Parts: sequence; C-alpha cells; structure tokens
Amino acid sequence: MTGSGSADGPAVPGPRGRRPATGGRPRVVYGITVPQSAATLLRGQLGWFRTQGWDVHLVTSPGGPLDAVVDRERVTVHRLPMARETRPLADLVALVRWVVLLRRLRPDVLNVGTPKAGLLGTLAGWLARVPVRVYVMRGLRLQGARSRGQRAVLWAAERLSVGLATDVVCVSHSLREEATALRLFGRRDRPVVLAAGSSNGVDPGRWDPGFSAADRDAVRAGWGAAPGDLVVGFVGRVAFDKGVQDLLAAFGPLTDLPVRLLLLGPVEDEELRGAITALGERVTRIEDWTFDLDHVYVGIDVLCLPTRREGFPNVVLEAALAEVPSITTTATGARDSVVPGVTGWLVETGDVDGLATAIRACVADREGVRVAGRAARARALSDFRPTTIWSGLEQLYRSGSPTPPGSRSASRNG
Repeated sequence: MTGSGSADGPAVPGPRGRRPATGGRPRVVYGITVPQSAATLLRGQLGWFRTQGWDVHLVTSPGGPLDAVVDRERVTVHRLPMARETRPLADLVALVRWVVLLRRLRPDVLNVGTPKAGLLGTLAGWLARVPVRVYVMRGLRLQGARSRGQRAVLWAAERLSVGLATDVVCVSHSLREEATALRLFGRRDRPVVLAAGSSNGVDPGRWDPGFSAADRDAVRAGWGAAPGDLVVGFVGRVAFDKGVQDLLAAFGPLTDLPVRLLLLGPVEDEELRGAITALGERVTRIEDWTFDLDHVYVGIDVLCLPTRREGFPNVVLEAALAEVPSITTTATGARDSVVPGVTGWLVETGDVDGLATAIRACVADREGVRVAGRAARARALSDFRPTTIWSGLEQLYRSGSPTPPGSRSASRNG
C-alpha cells in the first residue's frame, strides 16, 4: 500500500510543545481524496514541510499523476482507494484502512481536506487518537445539493468532519462566514483563515517561465481568434455548479462584438453540449484537461468564472499572474478572489445580463482590462505567496494559533 520518497531532514521541536510520537522528526500525514487534487491543491506544500524537518506522508487514492507527485515532493505516499461519491461498503473499508494506517504511523499531525478524505480522515484520526487533526474546508458541496435529502446528508458529513477535528482552516473568509451561518461550527470551534485565503497560494516561480515562453499570437491564431478579438476564457469543469450555463446564455446575444469564448475543461453535465454547439465558431473547446495552462492564460484577455460555489478559485490567481483579470460572481469563495473594479469584476450569482454587461464593458475598454490585469498580478504576488499559507499552517500545527500577516480567527457566537 505504500511507496516511498521521503528524505531525512533536521530534527525540530514537536507540535504544540509535545515530544514527537515517532521520536526525532515530527510526523504529519496529509489526506486528500484523489491524486489530481494532491497534484494541484498541495503542490509544493508537502516538499516544503519536508525541508522544514517534518516526516511527511500523503494518503490518497491510487492512479492519476501520483508518481509525479512523489517525484516532485519526495514524500512517502500511501495509496488508499476512496470513492468520491457515497458508497457505504467501500467507505467502510476505506475507513478501516485509514484507522489501521494511522495507528501504524502514529502521526503528530493529520491534515485532511476534500469531502471524502476529510470525513474518513477526521473520523479515523479521532479513533486513532492523533493529537492534532486539521480539517481544511475547501468548499461546501452542500451548496450544490440537488435535493433536501442530499443537502441534509452533506451537511451532516461536513458537521462531523468539523466536530472531529481539533482545528479547522477555511480557505476564504466568505467560506468561513457561510459555514458559520449554516451552523457548521460549534461553540468551541475556532475556524481560521490564513492570510487572504486560498488553498495553497500561487507560485510565480512555477508559472512565469511558461508565460515567457508562450507565443501569444500563435496561441490565439490556433483558436481561430482574430487579432482584434477579446478572448474570454473559462477554465474548469464544464458543469452547472460552475455556472457555465450562465456564461453560455450571456455570450449568445453578443454577436455584434469582436469577442470569442474559450472553454477549457471536461464536460460533466452533458445537457450543456447543445448550448455550446449553438454558439458555433465563436467558441473554442478544449476538453483534454491539462496541468500545463501557461499558454491558455497567455492567450486569453479575461477569465470568466460564473461559478455558483467555491472555496477559493485557484484559476483566478493563476490567471492573475499572467496579468489577466477575472469576471466572477458573488458566490461563496469567488467574491474573495477579486477586488471589484480593481483586479476584476463581480456580478451577482446567476445574473446572465450582468455577465453580458461585464463582457461588453471589457470589449469597450481594452486599456482598462490591461490595467486590471496588472493590478491582479500585483495582488497575487503580495497577498497569495504559498510560503505565507505554509508557514501559517506550521504555526497552527505547533501552537494552535497561526498569526501570519492578515490572518484572522473567529468562533461562532451562541
């Protein structure tokens, strides 16, 4: 079940003043449901903790880009199958495996996120008596529930994950606010947001070389964009909860404008294919998902994320590094990702006319788009450095009170 890739590091004090349960270096176990999420949401974080003297382990499902994660982060990986959807028997088997693994590893800290790994990991961590159990709340699936029964089940799972954790990290301030309003926190819970938020920050060292190497004109020509076109890009799952139906509806009437739509990502809701086809040659589709998006961000003028729910959208930060501003919504998490009128534009969630108006404004004011793009990059560089998130987590692991610049903590009243 295991594959190694860890390296020795200097001995460091144990979490929260404790002697490390494993002796020598303190041990942290990360849990995330699928390798694709580990490759993006934890990129660089695992390796950084290793260099800080931690014995780092990752628990995730097998397959995907897992070998690349091991090579890049040089940590120990434990392949533990977890289904993203509810499967009672498979979930029970996964829980037993989690408990057995944690009792063998005896970690000082457990960090889990994404719904299934969050639930199974916090429950197993509680059963195995892991002293520090951190639940990273990266979004609220219950906001996308399609029935009252499903919403109730998702609420209960989220509440249980929070209740079994010793610490909760929310990836945005609005996410913490929404979770508080939904009564997901108890009287003793003190959920924190690290700095300005996000799962992992954004690293210019990863993106800038690719941006510099990309040929913008060639990329746009490959999409069929004319030199004067404003290219509006969407990056992510082509799904209802990402609001793609709203973007397609807003884009449809804009036939009088020199504007082109790029949709990059797998189609999850097949009902959307008809609306995409109806736009004809004004839309470019790229369904093959890729982690190398440098050329995509270089080629577009504006990112549009009309999402219905988020934790904190990483694509907005990635685009910002390429000096691309974003149009997004007032949905949970999304509204934290731009400064309205400065680094991008906000419209009400589900407001098709508002999206169309924002796109028209961008077509009319190309210099304003460029100015917003430069401001977006400046904000990404100043407020979303990965090391700010990582050092805040390490402080949480050790003391329970992270205080990097801009960090705030809160408890639910009543």
